[in-house]
Amino acid sequence: MSRDIAVILFNLGGPSSKEAIEPFLMNFFMDKNIVTAPLPIRFLLAKYISKKRSKREAGQSYQELGDKSPLLENSQEQATALEAVLNAQNDGNTYKVFVSMRYWHPMAPEVAKNVQAWGAEKVILLPLYPQFSTTTTWSSLENFKAALADINYHPEISMVCCYPYDEGFIETSAEHIYALYQQAQNDGHENPRILFSAHGLPEKIINGGDPYQHQCEKGAEKIATCLAEKYAIETLDWQICYQSRVGRLKWIGPSLDDALDRAITDQKAVIIYPHAFTQEHVETLVELDIEYKKLAEDKGIKGYYRAKTVGTAPRFIKSLALLVNDHLEKSAIEAQGGACLCPDHFNRCVMRAGAL
Repeated sequence: MSRDIAVILFNLGGPSSKEAIEPFLMNFFMDKNIVTAPLPIRFLLAKYISKKRSKREAGQSYQELGDKSPLLENSQEQATALEAVLNAQNDGNTYKVFVSMRYWHPMAPEVAKNVQAWGAEKVILLPLYPQFSTTTTWSSLENFKAALADINYHPEISMVCCYPYDEGFIETSAEHIYALYQQAQNDGHENPRILFSAHGLPEKIINGGDPYQHQCEKGAEKIATCLAEKYAIETLDWQICYQSRVGRLKWIGPSLDDALDRAITDQKAVIIYPHAFTQEHVETLVELDIEYKKLAEDKGIKGYYRAKTVGTAPRFIKSLALLVNDHLEKSAIEAQGGACLCPDHFNRCVMRAGAL
């Protein structure tokens, strides 16, 4: 039986203009999954932080990109590529892939109306975050469910909650890292250190049962193993670290700053790979390519390289299509492969919560 199937790609979102930076940040810091304070306090904090950061750190970062984020454009390219692969299957179904951003347009209310107008009989939710976190995937799910309820739209629905160990993601990541590994060796750096840099989170979120750090670190290990085995690297030097710290809370570590200091001590060139991001945006194009590169040079690191994200690499897009295919007859939240990927002590697992 042929059906019209909508695939919703969840992502963070980013400002579309200089004027949008402050309201984008306001939306971000008003999310109860990001700032856990009660609503009145959260509102005041969000107002203060968004105004301050839009004029300083965030404003300066987006200025490097023409005062806007490329995240929507890059996510849409992934959506277009995925839609083409899905429809090329000729399985009788018609697929349309939508991008739904959490903190800036197109946001869930608009996307939900578009999906309804298109007439989707089945909706599959697919985050562009490989690793699950309450601050990203769970937040997007809550937001999208509310948007569906607001328009009284109740299609058949299922969700891929995470795929940190997906073969296509792992292999594409290894390929992108190896391209820089070869470049570093050609530049005279015999055994460069690979730094898997993920977006950090406050420790209290992880201590509250969020599995993000576990999935990031286990995923980095799998990419490193794939890289060493596929390209016959006998003594692969790698470690995981975290970037993008904001505020005064204690964050998970080690930080990328600390990792760079250790590389200097060990006289190592470094290859940064942002394995928690699947497309280029401000954290990669500015934070890693400009700010951390300058910091590394100032610290005295001789070789600094940054491997590109998986983006629209055919192997990765094909892996997303396979995840979609696996959910055609499902109506639940499941991780890649169907089995829960979170050890029991991570009680903030959306698959166990069954929140659809």
